[in-house]
Amino acid sequence: MDSKAYWIAFNKVSGIGPTRLAALLAICGSIEAAWKASIQQLQAANLDKRSLQNLLLARRELDLEQEFQRTVKANVQVLTWDDPDYPSNLREIDAPPPVLFVRGEIIERDALAVALVGTRRASSYGREVGYVLASELVRNDVTIVSGLALGVDTIVHQSALDAGGRTIAVLGSGVDQIYPLQNRALAQAIMANGALVSEYPLGTRPEANNFPPRNRIISGLSRGIVIIEAGQRSGALITANFAAEQGRDVFAVPGSILHPGSLGCNELIRQGAIPCLNVNDILDHLNFARLNEQQMAREIVPPDPLETQLLYYLSSEPRHIDEIVRQVVMSSPQVSSLLAMMELKGLVRQVGSMSYVKSR
Repeated sequence: MDSKAYWIAFNKVSGIGPTRLAALLAICGSIEAAWKASIQQLQAANLDKRSLQNLLLARRELDLEQEFQRTVKANVQVLTWDDPDYPSNLREIDAPPPVLFVRGEIIERDALAVALVGTRRASSYGREVGYVLASELVRNDVTIVSGLALGVDTIVHQSALDAGGRTIAVLGSGVDQIYPLQNRALAQAIMANGALVSEYPLGTRPEANNFPPRNRIISGLSRGIVIIEAGQRSGALITANFAAEQGRDVFAVPGSILHPGSLGCNELIRQGAIPCLNVNDILDHLNFARLNEQQMAREIVPPDPLETQLLYYLSSEPRHIDEIVRQVVMSSPQVSSLLAMMELKGLVRQVGSMSYVKSR
């Protein structure tokens, strides 16, 4: 049986989220072994009584192969912690979702992403700002992430597509349950030039309590987040809070102090969010120009097995080139040349005099 069937099955068990699943994997060693774990192993993973009962019931009632084939027939890609294609930005956050259901495709360049979110009741000002920012970001090869909601989300997705760019929509439902219904055509266009993404199993309806958790995925997929227009109780502010907790840069578009739709953004700026007056505020602060150069270098210059060998000896702790030379048994000029190319590709960074660390 495909191992992803076990990931899908765990995703349907209430009470077993990223933390408990990670504990089970640490004890059992694999996702299949975790699904078949003994009572003693389940207790060692600190499953509470309800989670334990839910898992035992699921093991009796779920047809794993049937659940897996359901995703295959729906042409839905399943990405898990085990997959090298799992989005790199999302993997960095605390407790990333163990399973992502994807319609469309997430590609390597989507790591260069910015989330644009805002109110469902966008004003003409908010709509124009969303259109301009999304258009100019995709012209700089930035992928737009948002939530497919009406208002600002719809504007930025459509603007990204109109400008020939890529966009990712994170849903608060299964990827086979498009919500709102008015955006079904937009969702189809997104799948052709990006992806629909959800952590919720197929068939999950768009219930209200699904949306706040999905906001952590919107920010997690992105390098930074821009709040375009938001009232004091806007859901976009929840996304901003997740972004701050995840160490992402939070930008806010200032607005009229007399307009209720700008109160949330203005308050974020007062609390320390970065004012966003134009697209360069985003590009410059996130250093995207350099990131684009690094991406181009990786595409132009083919991978070298010796680079992989060097990366094995590097970490977040600075290591002097002389120490690296001794460990890898290469000549100093060879190591120096490799490190220079790896720095150009963004694989390593030089910190201090001739000392290097592995890039994030």
